[in-house]
Amino acid sequence: MNVDQYMRELGAAARGASRLVAASPTAVRNRALLATREVLDGARTRLAQANAQDLERGRAGGLAAPLMDRLELSPARIDAMLEGLAQVAALPDPVGSISHLNTMPSGIQVGRMRVPLGVIGIIYESRPNVTVEAASLCLKSGNAAILRGGSEALASNCAIAECLAEGLRSAGLPESAVQVVTTADRDAVGQLISMPEYVDVIVPRGGKGLIERISAQARVPVIKHLDGVCHVYIDDAADGDMAQAIAVNAKTQRYGTCNTMETLLVAASRAADVLPRLAAAYGTAGVELRGCARTLEILPEAIPATEQDWREEYLGPVLAIRVVSGLDEAIAHINTYGSQHTDSIVTRDHGRAMRFLREVDSSSVMVNASTRFADGFEYGLGAEIGISTDKLHARGPVGLEGLTSQKYVVLGEGQVRS
Repeated sequence: MNVDQYMRELGAAARGASRLVAASPTAVRNRALLATREVLDGARTRLAQANAQDLERGRAGGLAAPLMDRLELSPARIDAMLEGLAQVAALPDPVGSISHLNTMPSGIQVGRMRVPLGVIGIIYESRPNVTVEAASLCLKSGNAAILRGGSEALASNCAIAECLAEGLRSAGLPESAVQVVTTADRDAVGQLISMPEYVDVIVPRGGKGLIERISAQARVPVIKHLDGVCHVYIDDAADGDMAQAIAVNAKTQRYGTCNTMETLLVAASRAADVLPRLAAAYGTAGVELRGCARTLEILPEAIPATEQDWREEYLGPVLAIRVVSGLDEAIAHINTYGSQHTDSIVTRDHGRAMRFLREVDSSSVMVNASTRFADGFEYGLGAEIGISTDKLHARGPVGLEGLTSQKYVVLGEGQVRS
């Protein structure tokens, strides 16, 4: 069977399964999640053996150390997968909920009901634990899923797929509700993103190159973000101690995440006071500083920043710093150079805070908080399938509600339109 035929068969099976999953009671979907949890727990040896194959191939192929780390299915990561399944099963089910129910002058009641998207294709790299995370969120929200992990994790993902199938089967749901692509052929991705008759939305999770390719070539809608060029702006009216705590945490709590601050903006009136203290903290953490001309006057040890630095997602211990005249220039800088991901202001001035919230065009905008909070779990979503910087359908961390849509429902008692 060629790749195109194989992918179309997966798509057709997923489309049929999606209708059954959408119609299933919450209790049945929860039963499938908890059954999968039990199967995975009992399959630890099998999972470890499959993962060992992937790790061996990765070592032989010279896979970079960070990717090798992500690839490993340690006992602790298996424990985390099991806990994640239990947490998703415990989350409220958005499917079927009705909101905004209003009575019209005609007497009809008009509201909106949450419904599944249908079939979700998810393309991701390295981490086999994403297979369980993505499957659980799609299933709980009443969707079917086609999961295409990286070729480096193929054995691990296939072993996990067997556990998912067993969990679905034990709950009386079709195994095709969650399907893992079992070929490493790159053409499978091209086919998956080109089947609008079978796939309703694509969610890419991976590097910028992967996401750019999928966004350019997909024939179905894509929920995505390309970059995480996040900012913290220290306003004229900021509390100094608070500003330092937030700016240090936003950069150094973890370097390689999309919600890590990459550019620090400081109001000119606060720069001489704030920057030396921050530079000392960043120096202790080993962060390289790249600054504008005004920054260099205060921190001569910093490296001169280039135009590209304002657009850079470093994903490492490097920080760009710009001194700005005030709120207007800070907002203009963020809306010019930012990636519409997450941006924060530190200020005690309520009016400036509200202006920042209104005028910064990003998926998450914060007041007096670290950008590292831009996360589905921290937002109370339980989990997330990714973060969207798009403006249509879903924006920001995408949890269960983001994997559903709405349709209008009308309740009447025999009304006819005159």
